[in-house]
Amino acid sequence: MNLTIGLSPCPNDTFIFDAMLNGKIDTEDLTFTYQLEDVETLNRLAKTGSLDISKISYGTLPPLLPHYRVLNAGGALGRGVGPIFISKKFDAASNPDLSTMVVALPGIQTTAHLLFSLAYPEVKNKSFIPFHEIETAVLQDTVDAGVIIHENRFTYQEKGLNKLADLGEIWEKNTRHPIPLGGIVARRDYDLSLLQKINRIIYNSLAYAFAHQEVLPDFVTTNAQEMSEEIMRNHIHLYVNDFSLNLGSTGRSAVWKLLELYNQIHSYPVGGDFEVFID
Repeated sequence: MNLTIGLSPCPNDTFIFDAMLNGKIDTEDLTFTYQLEDVETLNRLAKTGSLDISKISYGTLPPLLPHYRVLNAGGALGRGVGPIFISKKFDAASNPDLSTMVVALPGIQTTAHLLFSLAYPEVKNKSFIPFHEIETAVLQDTVDAGVIIHENRFTYQEKGLNKLADLGEIWEKNTRHPIPLGGIVARRDYDLSLLQKINRIIYNSLAYAFAHQEVLPDFVTTNAQEMSEEIMRNHIHLYVNDFSLNLGSTGRSAVWKLLELYNQIHSYPVGGDFEVFID
């Protein structure tokens, strides 16, 4: 059986899925055709139902629940991994007028946008652009500030940008949960045994990656050519952890909290009669 799977080209995803996509582990009679896209594109593709399995932002999960369930393995969730609110014009002590500030965000459906909206509901002037363009937009004064994710966490200070806030720290302080950034979903209409098999393969793929991490695989390095190996490894270390092997009860509680807060903002019925996770 061949399944389509959507992933981002970021080192955390390519590290996790390399072994199962490139013949390094037993995939139990399943084959996979992968598509690499930025996470906002993956969110849109998941909304159309065009992928069998996909990485998605947890911030876009509620509308997907009629069609997908969340797998336990493969996601990005943790502590100290949240998006960073940055600016060139302002710093944390300058107390800017947030109501007039123009802020660049990495996509309307991203978890970064949801976390930012929860922390700063007074900000209404938002510009949604690809995440890798946000630093440049802030540096060129196209916007007053921006919310950065992924590898930009490691480079913004070198470029003279200031941290206004760590959205992850705000989330953790307010909820006491780790930050649910992105998860892996699979079609709801698959029977549970197939969903469990997919989850098991992803788990084994990451276990293989952890066991062979002394050398980064080509699948990681060729899709992150503009990064140094140090940045790639920092990226993987930050976003790939025990929660990526198994959400567990702590991870599931964090996702549920995000769904509840999404409901408060959007008046969207969270969960409904749908099972969110697999057993």
